[in-house]
Amino acid sequence: MDKDDFTEKVFPSAEEDAGAANKVPETPQTRSPSYLLAYTDRDFLLRDELRPVRLQLELLKPELLQQDLGIQSTVVIFGSTRIPDAKTANEHLQKARTEAAASPSDPELSRKVEIARRIVEKTNYYEEARELGRIITSESQQDKRCEVVVVTGGGSGIMEAANRGAQEANGKSMGLNIVLPREQLPNPYITPELSFQFHYFAVRKMHFLMRARALVAFPGGFGTLDELFETLTLIQTNKIKPLPVLLFGKKYWQRIIHFEALVEEGTIDPNDLDLFQYVETAKEAWTAIQTFNVRGDRSKKT
Repeated sequence: MDKDDFTEKVFPSAEEDAGAANKVPETPQTRSPSYLLAYTDRDFLLRDELRPVRLQLELLKPELLQQDLGIQSTVVIFGSTRIPDAKTANEHLQKARTEAAASPSDPELSRKVEIARRIVEKTNYYEEARELGRIITSESQQDKRCEVVVVTGGGSGIMEAANRGAQEANGKSMGLNIVLPREQLPNPYITPELSFQFHYFAVRKMHFLMRARALVAFPGGFGTLDELFETLTLIQTNKIKPLPVLLFGKKYWQRIIHFEALVEEGTIDPNDLDLFQYVETAKEAWTAIQTFNVRGDRSKKT
């Protein structure tokens, strides 16, 4: 007996059944939406009552595809979508200045010039994120024991830079996009088969950390702060094993968040400040990630 006889499935696959269902003759009964197979009925799957099923699907799809591609370890890189490369930032600044010069009495246009100037000052972070993506990808490709994949939120700015660096190192990288009211496309540097889209923020955030060996937070806004504080909270409460949390740009982060004030107010412990560290360059960040994981700190409790 052929060994394939033992591995052949008894039941038809879902795809085979869906194909068979499409071949039935049209009658008033078969044309009714109630007759559709549940998993092919889009309107049914989008009902509010099916939210638990959609949550499960959104958890499973990226997980299974990452398993298929053998992805075991990632470094998560967050940062503002509003910090582009230097050329783009300078073009925006010049445009703002031109508009302000045409209406010198408009305070809003003057404010836009100041914001554009501040963004230009931050473009070094774009280049550092790009370099970090390149270093992580290049160095991990040489380590046959564990290839580390860069993962970002999939958008523009800092996230684009990290994905771009990974591509320039001839490696793959991941982007976890989210459906937003305003259109957001995945940046062009994400590996296509690792470009995911989410509806649920909670499931997306879980996927960021499921394989994470480190989290690097570049200057950013609400989204970056959300991911940063969720990760710090999960480490603080022992919900996940410790991992290096790197805040890129000490000057920026100390201006935005007064961590020491939380200690002074008694709302966190002094040793909670050890859950993160500041870094200034891509090389420094990669060294911190390597040092942490080589020491085996992932197995320690905070």
